[in-house]
Amino acid sequence: MARALIDDVLLFLLPFAVFAVWLVLRQRSPLRWIHWSDHAARLAIAGAALVIASFVVVALTSERHRDGFVPTHIENGRVVPGQFR
Repeated sequence: MARALIDDVLLFLLPFAVFAVWLVLRQRSPLRWIHWSDHAARLAIAGAALVIASFVVVALTSERHRDGFVPTHIENGRVVPGQFR
């Protein structure tokens, strides 16, 4: 779960990192708020769009199980682990 959260945070921060690199290439300081103030909302929207797009891609490409899940149970005194059938 932590890995999924970190991946989403990194995807959200990606537009900010690209913009910071662009500021450096244009020889402007990425540490000054004046360069960020006009673009902060657009960068946040772009980051949110990337996260939502990643959710959609994962939902469309994840493995589907046609059969149901059989939970862990006991048969003849032995524990049988849960599985998809």
